[in-house]
Amino acid sequence: MGLFDRISRLIRANVNELVSKAEDPEKILEQAIIDMQEDLVQLRQAVASLIATQKRTEQQYNQAQSQVNIWQQRAQLALQKGDENLAREALLRKKTHSETAAALSEQLEQQKTQVETLKRNLIALESKISEAKTKKNMLKARAQAAKANEQLQNTIGHLGTSSAMSAFERMEEKVLMMEATAKSAAELAGTELEQQFAQLEGSSDIDEELAAMKMQLLQGASPTQEALPAAGKTNAPKTPQAEVDMELEELRKQLNQ
Repeated sequence: MGLFDRISRLIRANVNELVSKAEDPEKILEQAIIDMQEDLVQLRQAVASLIATQKRTEQQYNQAQSQVNIWQQRAQLALQKGDENLAREALLRKKTHSETAAALSEQLEQQKTQVETLKRNLIALESKISEAKTKKNMLKARAQAAKANEQLQNTIGHLGTSSAMSAFERMEEKVLMMEATAKSAAELAGTELEQQFAQLEGSSDIDEELAAMKMQLLQGASPTQEALPAAGKTNAPKTPQAEVDMELEELRKQLNQ
């Protein structure tokens, strides 16, 4: 294999690759429809031109056939008048026009066949163009859907590494942490409140117990001291403090009355 052949093949391969990459299905489909419509216009023009030629050939054939009939009548007339030479000349003219009419008839048949063939091709091309337009719309829709799906997949693929997604995840983690902190603060506040109420309840019990002890002192003896005389059946002497407390209690009763 020569060097120039290898270079030529390499150039063609690179060009084909560049063309393939540059091809846009939507644009190529549109251009294909335009090319087919241009072919259709040219075919219609060709059919119209051939039909016009056929019409002209028909006229020429009719004229030649008319001349054949005319010279036939003239030959008969000359023969009736006894002029054989003139009749012979008329038959020669008739033969010339008859040959022309035969050639035109053959040409006319060929033109009719060509016109019929072009008409069938024209109808087929119109049908193909109509079908191509329908397929073009379908293929364009599929191509657009494929592009949209590709863009979506690329977007989804880059979401995990994009800064926007990372920032979103950080803010979500921060919100969760704030919620957990608020919940912990609420639980701590509830615990402190319960402790305060517990302290209040405990201090109330102590105050009641302290008041009961004061009452016992005011009455002059503690429960233990009252139980001891009963158990030992002895009378314990009253202390000066007890006497003062009893007197003070008596004054309080009098004031209350």
